[in-house]
Amino acid sequence: MKYKTTIGMEVHVELATKSKMFCACKNGMGQETEPNKNICPVCTGQPGALPVPNAQAIDFVVQAGLALNCHIAKESKFDRKNYFYPDLPKGYQISQFDQPICQNGYLSFELEDEDGESELKKIRIHRIHLEEDTGKLIHQKGTSDTLVDFNRACVPLMELVTEPDVKSAAEAKKFCEELRLLFRYIGISPADMESGQMRCEANVSLYERGKDPLSGTKVELKNLNSFKAVERGVEYEVKRQTQLLEKGKKISQETRGWDENKGKTFSQREKEDAHDYRYFPEPDISPFSLDDSYVESIRKKLPELPSQKRKRFADQFGLKKESADVLVSNKGIANYFENVSSELENWMGEEGHKLDEKEKTKLHRLAANYINTELSRMLVEADISMEDAKITAENFAELIKIVYEGEINSSAAQTVLAEMFVSGADPSYVIEDKNLAQTSDEGELIGVVDKVLTENEKSVDDYRAGKENAIKFLMGQVMKETGGKANPQMVKGILEKKIRQ
Repeated sequence: MKYKTTIGMEVHVELATKSKMFCACKNGMGQETEPNKNICPVCTGQPGALPVPNAQAIDFVVQAGLALNCHIAKESKFDRKNYFYPDLPKGYQISQFDQPICQNGYLSFELEDEDGESELKKIRIHRIHLEEDTGKLIHQKGTSDTLVDFNRACVPLMELVTEPDVKSAAEAKKFCEELRLLFRYIGISPADMESGQMRCEANVSLYERGKDPLSGTKVELKNLNSFKAVERGVEYEVKRQTQLLEKGKKISQETRGWDENKGKTFSQREKEDAHDYRYFPEPDISPFSLDDSYVESIRKKLPELPSQKRKRFADQFGLKKESADVLVSNKGIANYFENVSSELENWMGEEGHKLDEKEKTKLHRLAANYINTELSRMLVEADISMEDAKITAENFAELIKIVYEGEINSSAAQTVLAEMFVSGADPSYVIEDKNLAQTSDEGELIGVVDKVLTENEKSVDDYRAGKENAIKFLMGQVMKETGGKANPQMVKGILEKKIRQ
């Protein structure tokens, strides 16, 4: 291709503090149902009202910076960013300009290419700063009227700006996904994109191969309220700019929105430069210091990060990469798996249940598989989180032990799990109540096998003639005769022995 892509990301995240950024109003993160409920003279910009910075919000930004390998400034300050918009009550935004809290970090993640090969990506973080969110405009359908809800005004907003290191739409999407996961793990925000708690923007430019990667004209892409929108929006913008350049036309430096329904970008306004905002230091808030002891106290509060947890799950439990990735992608489910594994470890430490490392790995993988498939599907269908599920880690671990020891087959296990999900019952009780225990009595199974072989002589002949699928049919007939309760391994062994006699 003649042109290559350069993308820089800007990500805004509302922080989950109890109060707003510069006042004592409740921080509902703009999700209140009643308009203008949580407002005061400070967050509505009344004359004489003085802002007081939220210390928890500053802590959260430092946490994010440390998790993203940033340098934390020893001195920082707030500035006024001047522009007029109806949902900006003061006529300016309190933000940060030349002394942001965090700079020069990075986020590393693995990205699969079209061939399924993983490549390690490293996106540099230029800066992370703290500011206040704006209000929200509500356009009245069928009229020219627009209402303003100031509940969101002054909600603490963290802005993260990357270096122009992103090279594709898929990379942009993956970066945003990893970023949200990290924010959820460190607990600074739910970062839900659909509700506006996390908002992504992409600065997309194209340059001619062999030239300076920064020689292209930057177009800012807004209204990307989902990961899918990030990917589709960037893909469309790259295609649009490519077509213009191939026709010999120039790219305009502008801000464009993304129309999800039409699947295309549209022009909104010319892109402002920093000098257009007439930044100057916020006169009502003093500069502040972030000394080493404070930064270290924040660092000690950091939990295990997603990348660290993936590696530990592989090392400690022997999970495959794909399985660990799925578990870690949801913090609640990852914690649940750890609790289940702890119960399994306790069981394996008991007399009579000693397992070698290979069997331990098999047991942990079995638990991960059931969580990633059956349990996760039930959570989605019930539209609840792992924290709200009725199945305790202890009961789930017991079910995994029962399956591992062959007391029930996989079909019965799904039935038991479904009942446990609804009632929270102990698996042993469900198995007994529904008579689901697997039949492993050899004498009983031999009688059933003899009956099946007598009634299916053609399949017996087919198997003797080398048709391997015939054994599966015969096993199915035995399972049917036993109501699905026969031990499949024992059935197969008895069938093969009988046929070869």
